[in-house]
Amino acid sequence: MAQFRLQGSRVLAVELGGDAVKARHGSMVAYTGQMTFKKLTGGGDGLRGMVARRLTGERMTVMEVKGQGTCYFADRATEINLVRLDGETLYVEADNLLCTEAGLHTGTSFTGLNGVSSGNGLFTTKVEGHGWAAVTSNGPAVILRVDKSMPLRVDPGAYVAHTGNLHRSVKSGAGWTTVIGEGGGEAVQVEFTGEGLVYVQPSEKVTLGGDV
Repeated sequence: MAQFRLQGSRVLAVELGGDAVKARHGSMVAYTGQMTFKKLTGGGDGLRGMVARRLTGERMTVMEVKGQGTCYFADRATEINLVRLDGETLYVEADNLLCTEAGLHTGTSFTGLNGVSSGNGLFTTKVEGHGWAAVTSNGPAVILRVDKSMPLRVDPGAYVAHTGNLHRSVKSGAGWTTVIGEGGGEAVQVEFTGEGLVYVQPSEKVTLGGDV
């Protein structure tokens, strides 16, 4: 089984003993031992994953890394967060998924108009199974817990990933004064209800519904 550990906060070290991991193409920065690198077709498993990524314009190219030794991964000096899955599903923006154990199933989940309204596209990436996943964030991610009594609203540009039994919907953050530029605040927010964890980064990427 591959062993995931952080080398500092911006480099992922994966110790391999003949097994494999799937990682973002081009994210390897160094390795020791004997490794092979194989480019995989599509960002997710199966035809649906490939079609979804073409529809949304995502260019997530994945490679399989297999061998004996330690491989080091990084992506533009972003912070790396380790997520352990024990049968749960991780929903994560494609740009934020760095590496997963080979045994985890990756695919796509349809978000519909909610994703389009928040600027995150029609589909999001989902990771399922048992094992480790490495997720990047622009700055150290904050993990926020959601329960049935306390919904959470997140700026779409700060959202990274979530796990648990959560429902995601788009909410208006303000009235028309914000939309036409006469007020402050966020025009669109993503609301999470249910029970689970939401990963938020302390930096906002540009979205269709961010601060206007």
